Amino acid sequence: MRGSVAMDLQKNIRERCHVNKNDEGDSFVGVKADTDDAVIYFPIGYQLPPNDDDLRADINNLFYVLAAFMKEDRLIEESKFAAPRTVDFPMHAYLKIIRDFLRTGRYYIETDPQFKTDTKGNASWPRTVREQRALVQKNGSLIFTNMTVRSVTPNANKKITQIHQYCVYEAFDKMGWLYVAYMPEKPGPHPNNREAIYILEKKLASTHNDVEQELFSAMVSMLKYIDEKSSEKQYFFGTDFFERIWEKMIDKAFGIDEKERYFPRTRWLLDYGPNKSKTPLQPDSIMIYNGKVYVLDAKLYRYGYTGNPDHLPNGPDINKQITYGEYIERAKGVPSENLYNAFIMPFNREDNTFFEMGADGNPIPRITDNIGNIGEAVGDWKPNPKNYERVQGIVIDTRFLMYNYIGMPDQQKRQLAEAIEKVENRDPVSRPAT
Repeated sequence: MRGSVAMDLQKNIRERCHVNKNDEGDSFVGVKADTDDAVIYFPIGYQLPPNDDDLRADINNLFYVLAAFMKEDRLIEESKFAAPRTVDFPMHAYLKIIRDFLRTGRYYIETDPQFKTDTKGNASWPRTVREQRALVQKNGSLIFTNMTVRSVTPNANKKITQIHQYCVYEAFDKMGWLYVAYMPEKPGPHPNNREAIYILEKKLASTHNDVEQELFSAMVSMLKYIDEKSSEKQYFFGTDFFERIWEKMIDKAFGIDEKERYFPRTRWLLDYGPNKSKTPLQPDSIMIYNGKVYVLDAKLYRYGYTGNPDHLPNGPDINKQITYGEYIERAKGVPSENLYNAFIMPFNREDNTFFEMGADGNPIPRITDNIGNIGEAVGDWKPNPKNYERVQGIVIDTRFLMYNYIGMPDQQKRQLAEAIEKVENRDPVSRPAT
């Protein structure tokens, strides 16, 4: 029975989780599944929590991060897999149906209108005028001592209830193991997918209840997916391009909205024909904190995991950051002492290579916070570099960022600023003669 798959996955949820190394063949972030197995892939630097309940929460947070940014950026949805069609799997719809059912504990029940005679209630005035006898006042007005009032009766045999039962079963069959070791009963007779979609879309057009609209929309998304993919046994939800999500999380966490005014722009001044503007250089993020400007370049590089200098940003990236700084200093009038540059890379605060050996031979962690500084990148042609010409290497704990990128508190912005400003406490780095 397919439900037994969900039960088995529930018992082995930790064994189905993998943190990738972001190297060749191990960069996918998301979920791959079929009717026999499922694997959840976390991004590099992620620390899986020891508690299974927390792990389920982390999996759901991963899905919501993916859903949010994949909806924004279609490039993230491109895939290197042989079957990219499965990227359309509506994960958010499946999770919505599961969560709604667990919250309410029941299926959606339609109601049939009924009418009765009463002295109070929600009066149907057309029926009251037609069916009840009124007392005529001296001034000619009418008073009804009895009214025809509207009441509702639940009807569990309605088609939308049947459709909901089917959708709940399908949602739990694929993804319910994330929540509970439970499978609902198999659905009884229900409309086929095409008819069900028509019924739900008609209902969506007539309801003004936000909860119903969200539920019906999720059911429509699921049914459209099932209708289009009915012959497929495998599906996945995720991306090979998590570096773009990393960039967007950093920007949302620390960046300003109007960063476009910090883009260095270029153009061709042509002897023949009209001048031509070119695409400007675009820094990933501009953070302004305490009157200072920080140019941030988010890099999903492996250094925070491996400690290998070969896994750090190279010359072109370093030069580009210096160019941003020069432009902001000259064109925007930002004093060099208030202008900083940094690469932002992932790492695992709980398990990393940044430590030194103590006198007792035991390792002593060098970075114990969610944000840390690992060094700086410089250009050898800059003999007396300004602050922004010394690009700081910053690592941020992946799990921390994925939970806090929305509404990052000022405490963490201050921590990032202080980590970057360590440049001021370092002696100038010796450089070979040029």
